[in-house]
Amino acid sequence: MIDLRSDTLTRPTEAMLESMREATFGDDSRDGDATVGKLEAMAAERTGKEAGVFMPSGTMTNLVAMLTHCGRGGEVLLEDGSHTLNAELGGIASVAGLFYHGIPGRRGAMDLERYREALRPTTRNQMGTALVWMENTHNRSGGSVLPLDYMEKVSGLARAKGVPVHLDGARIFNAAISLGVAPGEIARYSDSTCFCVSKGLSAPVGSILCGTQNFVERARAYRRMVGGNMRQAGPVAAAGIVALETMVDRLAEDHANAKRLAAGLNRIDASLVDPGEVDSNLVRVEVRKSGRRAAQWSADLRRKGVVVAPCDVYSLRFVTHRHVSAAEVDEAVAAFASLWRDS
Repeated sequence: MIDLRSDTLTRPTEAMLESMREATFGDDSRDGDATVGKLEAMAAERTGKEAGVFMPSGTMTNLVAMLTHCGRGGEVLLEDGSHTLNAELGGIASVAGLFYHGIPGRRGAMDLERYREALRPTTRNQMGTALVWMENTHNRSGGSVLPLDYMEKVSGLARAKGVPVHLDGARIFNAAISLGVAPGEIARYSDSTCFCVSKGLSAPVGSILCGTQNFVERARAYRRMVGGNMRQAGPVAAAGIVALETMVDRLAEDHANAKRLAAGLNRIDASLVDPGEVDSNLVRVEVRKSGRRAAQWSADLRRKGVVVAPCDVYSLRFVTHRHVSAAEVDEAVAAFASLWRDS
């Protein structure tokens, strides 16, 4: 099977497995663990923040960021296709107790005029903005990368109103590769950010939330509240360290394969995908013209040895990663082409 469902399917390298065997086994929830501490410090340094806190998942780091910034109550402004609204099971409201205002946008970027109008203080008649949210890369928009000048405008408007900004940077290293900058140049437009080591970076588990020292200390309490304290977390943190040391630069290969995939599908039919809008390792493919739903396409492709995930009624998501070669990308395109001819 050529599995293009997600880069979370990546397996740890031999170097990661070796580091896990040699890791420390301190209790991270009590006195801390040296290996976890090293990963947290590396994450903070890479994102230009003061400190970091290690957690099991990106969904948890996002949830803890909300709680730490806002407590409970207040409104979060974010693009209406954001991952936290569409794929994190409503934790923003049901757990964090926050209202949200989804703002229409394009390729993950909120319409700036609508955003400006929605940014407001609390009064006796309205709930004010408690947090502004950005996502880079943007999952639902096919891994699109937010331009830095856009991020600067969003951040500047929020900070002028005294409103904190969080960046869901699950794939921030993909964004950095695409933009040709250090991840800290992206994270500078947020007060907190998080990123995963378990996606294209190939570690088996983990996400790190970064911000000021004070913010991270408060986040540790909320991490405990939502069940995120880990005991002997050194081995999984060790894999994350190797991921940051060895796996960042090779993300460019995934981007090249995503472009190759998009170009191949575009040759089948231009309505499927515009290769010019593929910024990273995600490719969103629109199959509406075929008259068949994405779920049916997914089932048919599986029978041909290609595994992809529906991401909307008439949209498929292909994700390239280090276990998918250029030759396998071509095989996937050929399988798709044979089904398209029959549709």
